Amino acid sequence: MTTREVEHEIAVDAPAPAVYRLLAEVVNWPRIFPPTIHVDQVERSEGEERIRIWATAGVGGEAKNWTSRRTLDPEGLRITFRQEISAPPVAAMGGTWIVEPLDGDRARVRLLHDYRAVDDDPAGLAWIDDAVDRNSRSELAALKTNVEAAHAAEELTFSFTDSVQVAGAAKDLFDFVDQADRWEERLPHVATVRLTEDAPGLQTLEMDTRAKDGSTHTTKSYRVTFPHRRIVYKQVTLPALLTLHTGVWTFDEGPDGTVASSQHTVTLNTENIPAVLGPDAGVSDARAYVHSALSTNSLATLGHARTYAENLAGEQG
Repeated sequence: MTTREVEHEIAVDAPAPAVYRLLAEVVNWPRIFPPTIHVDQVERSEGEERIRIWATAGVGGEAKNWTSRRTLDPEGLRITFRQEISAPPVAAMGGTWIVEPLDGDRARVRLLHDYRAVDDDPAGLAWIDDAVDRNSRSELAALKTNVEAAHAAEELTFSFTDSVQVAGAAKDLFDFVDQADRWEERLPHVATVRLTEDAPGLQTLEMDTRAKDGSTHTTKSYRVTFPHRRIVYKQVTLPALLTLHTGVWTFDEGPDGTVASSQHTVTLNTENIPAVLGPDAGVSDARAYVHSALSTNSLATLGHARTYAENLAGEQG
């Protein structure tokens, strides 16, 4: 069996312990690394964790998922990882993050990988070579940008949640959001929809939506579904005012019905604020505009989902 070993590195203008902490907080990876769609922490114990990662890979941006075990060494500033269940053409994959202090408040981040292809297939190995190289460079560049811009990120990154109480079942609400291919007929603000689900629970959603001013814009998102509790997503084609948009739909059923919620996390693109909102607009104006636009669509979707679920509950009652 042929095992390939490769290494990538980058220098970061931030203290090594701060860089390590960012890498250790894997639940934040969708905000930090462009290929990462979602991460679930499956198990956690002292110094070790088991995680499931959904991410895009390769030239075409094909979405895949895998389960890894990580060993965290905060004293040595090292994190080792090993895929527990790999996705073909990967037969085995592992590696190490190593953070090394440099002069002043700088650090070097080394990312080591070792991997094998299924059946030692040369084409599969070439695909993995390309995916690892592409993703490693992307991850390290994003890590550098994120850490070095941390002082600005607090002001530019924010989250908010919209919720409705529904006299209906979580399953029916989940189905309404999950079946996005029917949104064109169910949601007035959605003009067209293209939904594909190449693997169970892993969707690619492209749609054209209408804004309050009558304009339309196209978005593409990757979605991971967890029946019938939640749907998480990462938007990969973004409007001009955003550099990041992740979110989660949740459906919490109780004795008095279900609370359906839509949570958004966004990062503002300050360079485009004057062009979109005018030369006198600032960050606070952009926050208000983005919050209003996303909440309007979320509450519209939640309202129609509530009507759908409550109608079904009435028929069954």
